[in-house]
Order: sequence, then C-alpha cells, then structure tokens
Amino acid sequence: MSRLRSVTRSVPGVDRGTVLAAGAVPVPAGVGYALRPSDSQAATAHDGMAHDGTAEAPATSSGRAQAAPLAPYTKGTTVAGVAAPRNGSGYRRLGDGPGWPRAVRDELAAPQAGRAGRRTTLTAFVQFTDLHLIDSQHPLRLEYLRSTDPHAWRPHEALTVPGAISLVERVNSLRGAPVTGTPLHFVMTTGDNTDNNAKSELEWFMKIMSGGRITPNSGDPRHYEGVQSSGLKLYWQPDSTLRDADKQLGFPHIEGFLAAAIREVRSPGLTLPWYSTVGNHDALPLGCYAHGDPYLAEYAIGGRKLMSLSAAEARKLQDTIKNAKDPRGVQFRDLLKAHARAMRSVTPDEKRAPCTPADYLKAHLDPAYTGPGPVGHGYSSANVDAGTQYYSFRIADDVIGISLDTTDAAGHYEGSIGTAQLQWLDRTLRDNKDSYAVVFSHHTSKSMDNTRPDPARPGERRHNGAEVVALLAGHRNVLAWVNGHIHKNVITPHSAAGGHGFWEISTASHVDHPQLARIVELVDNKDGTLSLFTTLIESAAPHRTDFADLTRTGLAALYRELSLNAPGANRTLAGNAVDRNTELVLKKG
Repeated sequence: MSRLRSVTRSVPGVDRGTVLAAGAVPVPAGVGYALRPSDSQAATAHDGMAHDGTAEAPATSSGRAQAAPLAPYTKGTTVAGVAAPRNGSGYRRLGDGPGWPRAVRDELAAPQAGRAGRRTTLTAFVQFTDLHLIDSQHPLRLEYLRSTDPHAWRPHEALTVPGAISLVERVNSLRGAPVTGTPLHFVMTTGDNTDNNAKSELEWFMKIMSGGRITPNSGDPRHYEGVQSSGLKLYWQPDSTLRDADKQLGFPHIEGFLAAAIREVRSPGLTLPWYSTVGNHDALPLGCYAHGDPYLAEYAIGGRKLMSLSAAEARKLQDTIKNAKDPRGVQFRDLLKAHARAMRSVTPDEKRAPCTPADYLKAHLDPAYTGPGPVGHGYSSANVDAGTQYYSFRIADDVIGISLDTTDAAGHYEGSIGTAQLQWLDRTLRDNKDSYAVVFSHHTSKSMDNTRPDPARPGERRHNGAEVVALLAGHRNVLAWVNGHIHKNVITPHSAAGGHGFWEISTASHVDHPQLARIVELVDNKDGTLSLFTTLIESAAPHRTDFADLTRTGLAALYRELSLNAPGANRTLAGNAVDRNTELVLKKG
C-alpha cells in the first residue's frame, strides 16, 4: 500500500477547529475524520499541517527508521507464563504455569523464510473486550436463574472493578510489543464494558480507563445489599459460616470480603490513548431487552429486588432470553410484578438507571474522562446528533481503524447492522483503498443473526454477519476483524477472490476464566505477505491468592481464582493453541 492521503482531504465544508474539539468521526455521511492516537485529536488535514504549521505526525509511521533495534518484550504476557491450577479437584488454587507457545497459521498465505529479518512494523495495539463491570447489587440482575443454570450467577461478580484496574496496570507495565518490541499505540475496547446497562457501571468504566477514584457500590453507602449477604444457600455467602452450595464445593469463608469489595479504589488509568466500541450489555438493559418499558426503568432504581425463583420459572425465563421470545421484556416485567411480594427491600439509587445510547456517547465526550485521549475516545458530538455509534480513525500512515455498532436496539443479545451503517462501511473502505484496514466490533460474524428492525429506523433492513463478511472480503485492504462477545478465543480465516482474505480475531472476556486481553501487532514482511501477531495477556494480579489479603491487588488475584472455580463455567474459553498466541500470515493487497 502507498502512503495514505488524509481521508478527509477532499471533504468540503469541514471546519478544522470544530472537528478538533469534537475529537471523533461523524458517520452519517461516511466521512472518516482521522484520529491520531498520539495527540488525542481529530485531524482533518486539509493541508496536512498542524495548528503551528508543522507537519502532523501519525501515531506510527510505517517503515520509519528506528534509532536503535527494538527488542521483543514478553514479560507479563502469556508467552512468558499463565496462571494454572495447582490441584486437579475440588476448589482449585492457582499458581504460576508455563507460557503458551506461538502458532503460525498459513491458511491465507504461506510464510516465507527470513521474514523476521525483513519485517517492519505498521502498528501495535491492545484489545480489551467483555470487561462486564457489574453493579452486583442492581435490582434488575438475574442471579436467580442460577436455580436452573449454575453459571447464570458467578461468585466473583462483586470484584469486576479491581479485576479491570489490574488489567489496566498490566498494560501500563508493558514496555513494548511482545514480538517486534515496538511501542504500543492504543487500547480498543470491543464492547460489553458494562453489564447491566446502568449509569453506575458506565461511570466506573470511564474512571477505570481514564483514571480516578471508584466506589464499586450502589444503594446503601455503608453496606452490601445483594445476594451474597442474603443468607440464601443458592449463592456463595463469603462473610458467613453458612454452608451454602458453593462452600460445599470448597469455596472459602472470607470474613470482610463484602466490605472490601465495595470499598473505594483508585485506578491509575491507561497511559495509552484508548477507543471504545459498544456492546449489547452497554446498549440494552441486561444486554437483551429493548429500552422503553417504564416499569423496568423504575424497578432498576427502586427499593425492591427479587433474589430467588423456582427452577421451573427460571428455566422458562432463561428460555425466553436465549431464544429471543421476549426482546421487549414484556414477559419479564409480568414475572417481576407477579413476584412483588417475594422481593426484598434494598436502598433505592438513581445511579442504577438504564443508560441510553446518548448517555453512553456523552460520557465518552465528558472532559472529566478524556484521560490520555483522544477526546471522545472515537465518538463525537456528530454521533450524538445523528444517534449513531460507529466511526473510523487513523491508526498509522498506512492503517485505518473502523469501529462498528453491531447491537440491535429492538432487543436480544445477538447482533446485526443496518443498511446505512453497511453502506457507510463500504464507502469508508473504498475511500481508503490505499490504506490497510482493521475493523472492530463487539459481535462476531456468527453471532450476528438478530435482524429485528431498529425501532428508531423501522423501515431499514438489518444485515447479518455473513453479509458483513462478504462485504469485507470484497475489499483487499481489510486485514482483520477484531471482536469479542462469545467470551472465547477463536481465530477464523476468511478467504476472498484472488488469494486474498482477512482474519477474524475473537478474544476471550475479562469476566470469565481465563480473563484475558490481547495484543495485536501488524507487520509488513517485505516479501508480498503481512503478518498479524496476536499475544494474550492477563491482569497484573499475582497468580497465587491469599484469602487474608483483601487489598485491591489481593481482590484482583481472588477475582481470577474465583472465576476458575465458578460452578458451571465453560472450561474451553481459552481456545486451542492456534487461537491464542499466533502469527497470522496473509497476502499483501
């Protein structure tokens, strides 16, 4: 690919000062305002010059000569070591385990000998996905589904905040990329940053990413009021000597656990610029119900909470969710009303209110959460005005990033995109045909099968994952589609005409074991091929836990170990070796 001109050079009527202030991309017209992670500003670059008249520098320049050779930096990655069980039965304790090897994948192109000595780095970045920051006392939560599905509630859900802060600390500690040694350029979150679509969780997410003090508590400021202090044997009661279902499996009694879980903590915030992609849990109450029911909105902030349900009723509710039989939450509302007398009293809290798409955008544009930038973290005031949550941004001289919104406002946890967004995606790729492209979304191609019309755009057709794959395969500059949602490491090749294609990189969550994020390095092998190196990372918390250590670091370690032991958890989410640390080779466009 040749060096890319500005993606907005030919766009008339763009006011540079306005775009710099907005810091993001207006999407309705398909204009791709270039965002540079190094300066946290949108650059219209009509003249290719900065405000002071000097040439603007991208986050990284492809093939730029280095002052000194860069060394691979594998410390703190799963190449160097991975948390591993120290015992094979009962409640399993974690310790240090061997690293995961790197697998070379050649489905899309044959790797050429000597490429390591020729390659130049185009970019390197970090992907966070499915943090699922959980307000564990929120009234809308469906913990009682555990009566039919053990994994419908996780014993570690009160510790998502210290766990995510520890992941931020891990990224801040990395001195370079694990294969090329190049500096990491930015972090992209690929959705489900929050869990209940609650304003409380959104505030925690913004502070974790950009830095600040967080009290991971809602309701009563003095006490935890959720299912873990309910006395119900269905849930792990960590502070109590009650022999609940989880203690019968070996879970510990940890006095002071709940007080520590809701104690104020501080996040240092990322030292890298970061971008945000929206997921179904960020966009929809419980990640599956459409907005609009006033009863559910009031219940979310009110003083009553359902904590138990019969297995038969739980099974019926779970079936309606899994099979999208109640996307508007009508049956769910009726269920709650029918069990009003069985509800327990909790402290009302306005901060638990559902978060609308406009709330989500405005939080990202709030100067209090700019952190290392860019302003808006990809989004702009134009997104607010248009009611859209997709954008493009400049990664490097020869690389653009495209963030999609694959959530469906009509309800259900699977995704799709509307015709306007699909056409915008096509235009953006065509307008930037001289640049490589990395596409980001929450949903995977196979989980985009929910094509209910958006209530705000009832006449617009929705498009599934197969249609998106076909569109991306038609653009030779697309190298990768990076996503999450399925909580599992899966890397899939998508071939295209002429021997070209792209890689779909799906990464495990940070709420279910093994709690991972991923580094992606893009290099030009200078032999007609490119390589995408993927390397998984854990949080900075120690692998070994100490039940007496209730500091933030100790809680982050316990968060990992509890997730390993969560009853009913899927034990295959780490994926196979070819889905973890890899070199993905593909033909140069």
